[in-house]
Amino acid sequence: MKKLLTMVLAASVGGIVAVGIIKTLEKRDPASFEDKQKVAFANLPALAEGQVLDFTQASELATPTVVHIISTVENIASSNREAVPFDPFDFFDMPAPGPQTGSGSGVIITDDGYIATNNHVIENASRIEVILNDKRSYSAKLIGADPQTDLALLKIEEEKLPFLRFGNSDVVKVGEWVLAVGNPFNLTSTVTAGIVSAKGRNINLLRSGNNQYAIENFIQTDAAVNPGNSGGALVNLRGELVGINTAIASQTGSFSGYSFAVPVNIVKKVMDDLLKYGAVQRGFLGISIQDVDAKLAQDKNLSDIKGVYVADISEDGAAAKAGLKKGDVVVKVNEVEVNSSSSLQEQVSRYHPGDKISITYLRDGKEKTAQAVLKNKEGNTEIIKAEPPKSAFDVDGARLSDVNSADRKSLKINHGVKVSDVKKGAFKDAGIPEGFIITKVDKRPVYSAKELSALLAKKDGAFLIEGVTSSGEEKVFGLQIKGKVD
Repeated sequence: MKKLLTMVLAASVGGIVAVGIIKTLEKRDPASFEDKQKVAFANLPALAEGQVLDFTQASELATPTVVHIISTVENIASSNREAVPFDPFDFFDMPAPGPQTGSGSGVIITDDGYIATNNHVIENASRIEVILNDKRSYSAKLIGADPQTDLALLKIEEEKLPFLRFGNSDVVKVGEWVLAVGNPFNLTSTVTAGIVSAKGRNINLLRSGNNQYAIENFIQTDAAVNPGNSGGALVNLRGELVGINTAIASQTGSFSGYSFAVPVNIVKKVMDDLLKYGAVQRGFLGISIQDVDAKLAQDKNLSDIKGVYVADISEDGAAAKAGLKKGDVVVKVNEVEVNSSSSLQEQVSRYHPGDKISITYLRDGKEKTAQAVLKNKEGNTEIIKAEPPKSAFDVDGARLSDVNSADRKSLKINHGVKVSDVKKGAFKDAGIPEGFIITKVDKRPVYSAKELSALLAKKDGAFLIEGVTSSGEEKVFGLQIKGKVD
């Protein structure tokens, strides 16, 4: 039976369903995550790499940095849901009752609370909770997500956190020992060991539907990875992050010998772009490509079985402008050898529109070099920043906005929605004061203004509102909503 490739995502109650993602963009910091890490580790001694095989040092460094993530979405009809592998509710011709939750893992990459995880762990979530290795719990903001690499960047408001140092996935070797570290099902942490089985794996897991620009160049390992480990860390024996665990090859949904991780060199670029621009900036060559194998080499009369064949080329694309033609074979990008479509795509994806790269290619058996200026998918070299999503909503005479870090810290709360501009309508009638932070509605926690606005829009009638005033006093109000909330 053909093996089924499935995302490693554990649903603690039900499957993740499709609603709009909430993206909250923080203030952009021009420094890369790697630069921040270098400053933090500058005065620390080099890690030992002894001759005796020892996993304890890497485990001790990695386990405090791997977190448990719980994502929650509102329920919608099952016919509108995106398919989730092994979703227990797919066995019933009806939506699951109530909000649905899923869980996975994440990796702290800075001491001030930035966390890398998989996009499918938090996709379509209306709220995201992060639980640290020491059991502290936080409401997380989604800074940005990239379905093309199945990566996402989260932020929690905390300081002096343990975090994992970036390694270099380019120098990871097949046969090298690695550890897979996850925080599944809120079991604090799990560590498994294995070797790198292969590099540059393209398993066609992400390239579907509208995801035609997916980048798949996975590290394959035999370290056991099970549902709930998605978004966890793949580390070398120096305790450095070399990949984000993403998928398994399985017929049952449980580990059966193969797992796949996004290389950390892809992770670094994606995380930096999400923080700086709110979206990943990718350069394109404007070519259609295919792997060179023995049959293609014979059919096209190629002198060597290596490189990546240019099957078609856009006249206005970066490659054509640099002088490449249909039938050329690309063998290097900036002196890095490429022998598969996935490796070429990964190398190019590391650069931004407007960047100039060196391309070494073969034409009629002769090696040539060209300089290509990459373009974005719109055909120009502009950097496109994502627009900040709406984080404030006007509801029945008041404005609802996401609670900020200062309020969370001063009032000692993890989540809530702030009420302001109370002028008329239901909030004024209920006596809810300016600056009041709503933490629960009908005994249910609320995490964002968007979520609360949608909740109040569902029905007319009375709501039990709980929260704290700006002075820290806990209060309860009865809110009567009449008519549709815009």
